[in-house]
Amino acid sequence: MKQIRLNAFVMNSVTHSYQGLWCHPRDHSLDYKDLRYWMEFAKLLEKGKFDGIFLADSLGVHDVYGGSAEAALHGAVMIPKNDPSLLVPAMATVTTHLGFGITFSVLDEPPYAFARKISTLDHLTSGRVGWNIVTGYLESGAKARGDVQLTSHDERYVIAEEYMDVVYRLWESSWEDSAVRRDRENCIYTDPSKVHRIRHDGQYFKVDAVHMCEPSPQRTPVLYQAGASAKGMEFGAKHAECVFVSGPQPSNVGRRVKKIREEAMKHGRDPYDIQALLSLTVITAPTDAEAQRKHQEYSRYIDRTGSLVRLSGFIGTDLSTLRLDDPIKGLPDNGGIQSILENLTAARPDKAWTVSDVANSLNPDGVHPLLIGSPQTVVDGLQRWVEEADVDGFNLGVTVKPESMSDFVELVVPELQRRGLYKTEYGQGTLREKLFAKGAKTAATHPSAQYRRP
Repeated sequence: MKQIRLNAFVMNSVTHSYQGLWCHPRDHSLDYKDLRYWMEFAKLLEKGKFDGIFLADSLGVHDVYGGSAEAALHGAVMIPKNDPSLLVPAMATVTTHLGFGITFSVLDEPPYAFARKISTLDHLTSGRVGWNIVTGYLESGAKARGDVQLTSHDERYVIAEEYMDVVYRLWESSWEDSAVRRDRENCIYTDPSKVHRIRHDGQYFKVDAVHMCEPSPQRTPVLYQAGASAKGMEFGAKHAECVFVSGPQPSNVGRRVKKIREEAMKHGRDPYDIQALLSLTVITAPTDAEAQRKHQEYSRYIDRTGSLVRLSGFIGTDLSTLRLDDPIKGLPDNGGIQSILENLTAARPDKAWTVSDVANSLNPDGVHPLLIGSPQTVVDGLQRWVEEADVDGFNLGVTVKPESMSDFVELVVPELQRRGLYKTEYGQGTLREKLFAKGAKTAATHPSAQYRRP
């Protein structure tokens, strides 16, 4: 029986997915600047045997709504937002097994400096680091980098392909496995003949240097990716080891998972060398009735304007120009996250979605799957997704922090374990070894392996 994978889906900010819940009296989101908060959260996840904490991120502010950053700042809609990577060493210090998936855009980080950052984190965590590869979606982020405008969607993936070529070479090819000697008697740390200069002269990047770090436990980090467009799915099928998928129904998610696995085979990969993780949120309590009351309680704090600010940034369309009863269908593709509007139609094809409908991010009939109920009801729902959509696990959204995740650990995890759907103990080794049990390095059929020296 497939063992379900679990990540907690968070951001180093006041709010992430559910605008307004920072105002709930039991919510601790305002502690996001305190390392102790994150360390306690990491210990909670390890208690629940979570595979990882997934740290979302993006540069730029959601300033599409109303044509300015005013509404985002007013409601703390993903701003202020701090660097997620700096949380990882502290969380790694108080855990032994928890993995750390960190989001970095190929447009924001020069590949040479980025490769060093990841290798450093892989060393400091004993090989528990993953990278969520993104290409950006905010016009404000492009302008913050000094660009005139956001690079077109498809060109961003061309850039990403070249970026991967550079970082694979740095991680896999610059230092041989036996380069580091640590010979105190002869005062030789590294054999220079086994460290190689990487020369890359491409359209977007130029590098002529040796990698700054000795080989880390995984060399290439575990690779995550979430693109749902045709280009994004093709990129993920080639490079990703874990893909994040979204959608309101097992049927449409299952089609995406099947497509990714088929594309992976075209690249010579085992289709199950990719784990599919569904973005989903759980609200649970000892009984179904209590869980429903908790959902109603949480929903009273949802910031509807803040939710529209966030969605406007994602799709690149200013929803403030529409009335609340205006339909969502037919909005233009402005180069944002293309799957969101597609998911709205798939959620309820018989429904004419309006702006008011999408303003409630805790809408149980909405674009984002929401399981509300007792542990038995929740696990029934999780099991259905695994069986019908062929997903391997879930990227769990967090509502009231850390209460909702504590509820999941205390109530749902034991039910998963009782049914044999979830581990009772961690495996050994690096994050990649825990996830795939095939070694610390990428599989021989992964594109990074072609750069590996014998």
